[in-house]
Amino acid sequence: MKNQNKRWVFSVVSLIALVSASWLAVCSSPANVLRGEDAVRAVEKGQRVFSAGHSFHVFVPAILNDMAKGAGLTDHTPVGLSSIGGSRVIQHWDVPEEKNKAKEALRTGKVDVLTLSPIHLPDEGIENFATLALEHNPQVRVTVQEFWLPFDIYDTTFKQRPTTVDHNAPTIEELRKLHAPYFQSMDDHVTALNKKYGRTVLFAVPVGQAVIALREKIIAGEAPGLKTQGDLFTDAIGHATPPLQALVAYCHFATIYRHSPVGLPMPAVLKNSKNPNWDEPLNLLLQKLAWDAVTHHPLSGVKAAP
Repeated sequence: MKNQNKRWVFSVVSLIALVSASWLAVCSSPANVLRGEDAVRAVEKGQRVFSAGHSFHVFVPAILNDMAKGAGLTDHTPVGLSSIGGSRVIQHWDVPEEKNKAKEALRTGKVDVLTLSPIHLPDEGIENFATLALEHNPQVRVTVQEFWLPFDIYDTTFKQRPTTVDHNAPTIEELRKLHAPYFQSMDDHVTALNKKYGRTVLFAVPVGQAVIALREKIIAGEAPGLKTQGDLFTDAIGHATPPLQALVAYCHFATIYRHSPVGLPMPAVLKNSKNPNWDEPLNLLLQKLAWDAVTHHPLSGVKAAP
């Protein structure tokens, strides 16, 4: 009887150990990294990143690579870039097959993150690329950049092109109101696609929200090295100067790696700008604003530690 009890206890203990080991394996497997609470885990391995976008995005891969190396992620790999000025994502999808580097890269299954930057919706290219990416790498992540509005106006046709724009004129309240429908449309689209896929595949990169926060700091006189909102832009449409480029890239770094960028060394885009006012205090502010925007956006997949 005693031997039977011992065997029974041993069997139960073995079963518990087996179940526990299986549960740990499931929770830590790559297939579960993007589900539930696991979505907030930091990514410790360098990612293979392909990017497709317009001039408000194409500078990101080089700066992101610089930031990743500065963070010690030496295996970060910029796989490629599809660059089309003023483009919607569908235009990158429609590039002829023999010249379509984005599709070619995704079909290898060796892309961990695909970064996209739509202008306005609808844009079928987002779903097309996400579906193709998933077919060849079930663990791929697709990021959608929510950016700052061109010309400081909300025009879904993207046909209004004023020759002069006073970037210093809008108040923060006006900027928030102006961007609200744009942000909502992007969030709704990301949410709908994730629901369609049955899990979190697409993530929002809240660049536009971070830009508004920086403009608020500038207006308040709390942005070292930046005197006016216009210091962020090179022209009426709103192309980015080095500080804005760095902010955008920090948002992508935080979203992709789920790490705070605070404390990273100054990126080359600022260091090589030959502007002594764009120094470490400004760099630190950009890092903090990027992390704050990313951790407060419900679709970034990132949460700050409690």
